[in-house]
Amino acid sequence: MKIDIIGDIHGCYRELKNLTEHLGYTWRNDKPVHPERVLGFVGDLADRGPDSLKVIDTVWGLRKDHKAYYVPGNHCNKLYRYFLGRNVKIAHGLETTVAELNSLSTEKRLLYKKKFMELYENAPLYQVLADGNLVIAHAGIKEEMIGKSNNKVKTFVLYGDITGEVLPDGMPVRRDWAKSYTGKPFIVYGHTPVHTPRMVGNTINIDTGAVFGGALTAFRYPEMTTVSVPSTMPFVKEKFQTFDE
Repeated sequence: MKIDIIGDIHGCYRELKNLTEHLGYTWRNDKPVHPERVLGFVGDLADRGPDSLKVIDTVWGLRKDHKAYYVPGNHCNKLYRYFLGRNVKIAHGLETTVAELNSLSTEKRLLYKKKFMELYENAPLYQVLADGNLVIAHAGIKEEMIGKSNNKVKTFVLYGDITGEVLPDGMPVRRDWAKSYTGKPFIVYGHTPVHTPRMVGNTINIDTGAVFGGALTAFRYPEMTTVSVPSTMPFVKEKFQTFDE
């Protein structure tokens, strides 16, 4: 299969359009299409950026036409719980998506709710492709977790290898799981913003912080190459993770 997997978009619709055009996709009926390739998304479509609803619309339309793969991220999970009416804190980016929704008529708001819930409910927790050789998982996955979907796996896939500790800014402390990954399937993930795509062993992190002024990145399979376009958002240096390799 030929697939282009795109990192965390976070409402950066302009960058999504720019990146897909760089990859050779043509936009028809508000969706990027390619005669030989499909798109994949590592989750976190919405929150923080300016055009979360446009991004949701695009991915929902692609999935409806069976032209893309999508797995949810932690922000997708939170938005889903918001639509369910659960008691979620409207902060850490969700407030921007809620503001977009609140600017719409009741009818349009309900339509976006229906679309996103349909997208989320039909998405696998993680996607196994290419005869088991390629896995898309929002924050990553360990080899022994592949094929399972219990709460421990769900927490890892959505939030990463969290320790239970919290940083001063309220963010969870996460272990560098990729450094010790020795599995055969190649894992494509995002979740933790890095300055450039980070390939470690059989893994690659393609969240290059589009919403924090970095870039939006795609990983091309089977070519094993990346393509990035610069972000139009203000650069926020402290949001990027650095690693001791």
